[in-house]
Amino acid sequence: MVRLGLFITAGFVLFVLAIFLIGRQKHLFDPVIVLRANFKNVSGLQVGDNIRFSGINVGTVDNINILNDTTIRVDMIVKKSAQPFIKTDSKATIGSEGIIGARILIITQGSTEARYVKNGSILNSSEPIETDAIISSLSVTAGNLQVISGQVAEIMYKINNGNGTLARLIEDSSISENLNQMIINLKKGSKGLNENMEAAKSNFLLRGYFKKKEKEKEEKAKDGKEKPDN
Repeated sequence: MVRLGLFITAGFVLFVLAIFLIGRQKHLFDPVIVLRANFKNVSGLQVGDNIRFSGINVGTVDNINILNDTTIRVDMIVKKSAQPFIKTDSKATIGSEGIIGARILIITQGSTEARYVKNGSILNSSEPIETDAIISSLSVTAGNLQVISGQVAEIMYKINNGNGTLARLIEDSSISENLNQMIINLKKGSKGLNENMEAAKSNFLLRGYFKKKEKEKEEKAKDGKEKPDN
């Protein structure tokens, strides 16, 4: 009799615990509202998956029905405490826990001017990006990087072996010497030009011209100093 009583007690405790867990998942003990959204593709979303708003779990997916060949209706059970923050212009989208994790339904934030949703409201939706498409895009990117790295390796190989214009600029000392000599000649030319200008100023034929320019420069500087502040 004692064993039977213990068995019945344990069974009752497990039954109550199961009811509590199921009720908690379905929000049977919390005030809730029902929201809906239509998708063309739910991308593996299942009944019981979490619903998130601003990164917080606010409900679960209650039902998924195929309305026609282009529309799938998703029913959501959402905590009533989140209702004032979910606006009529909020959107429902399907994401995942990481790249290949479990699917979740995400409700985006709406504008501050919009009204909050009512029980039974239908949210606008945006179609999910398939994981296969993401992996395919990553594969294309990896392929492009491989091609680019191969081209860079080929260029470096040519430079190391003295092939190409860049390699000659780096390896050929005569080219660098010519560049240095060109710079020296430019400096000498600039110096010679300055000397010629000084000689022109000393020439009695041009002396008046340069004095006139110097006088105009002094007058402009003087006018700028004497100009009153506004």
